[in-house]
Amino acid sequence: MIEETAHVLRTEGDYAWVETQRRSSCGSCAAKKGCGTGALSQVLGARVQAIKVRNPVAARAGDEVILGIEEQTLIKGSLAVYLVPLLSMMAGGLLGQWLAPQWLMNPDTLALIFGMTGLGAGLWWLTRFNRRASGDPRFMAEILRVTPVAITIDRLGHKS
Repeated sequence: MIEETAHVLRTEGDYAWVETQRRSSCGSCAAKKGCGTGALSQVLGARVQAIKVRNPVAARAGDEVILGIEEQTLIKGSLAVYLVPLLSMMAGGLLGQWLAPQWLMNPDTLALIFGMTGLGAGLWWLTRFNRRASGDPRFMAEILRVTPVAITIDRLGHKS
């Protein structure tokens, strides 16, 4: 399980909207200065984003919480985002190369056209996958626990 700290903005039934801060792992990497990712993260800075998560622990607005997501889910999502468009582009390019002699066209031109068409098809599939996954609780992070600081004092200032 991969965990991250977040701040609850609001709740909606069994779900909560939380705010997380996107960070890179560059602070702990030995190659900070010579890495393009590190330079890019310094230029762009840490961005805050709000996401909808499952809320089985009944966290409330203002709570600091620990979010979790299964590694399997993260791997499936990463494969969908990175691998499907890349493979569809490569398949399109190879198909273009294979069809070029039969169509009496320049192989590079047809490979480019089919490759871009394959990339477009992969991105189209990805948007459809994303729509389905966004409504599927299996692909959502969930609040695992409220941090101890947040549960010691409730909204009225009384100790829990």
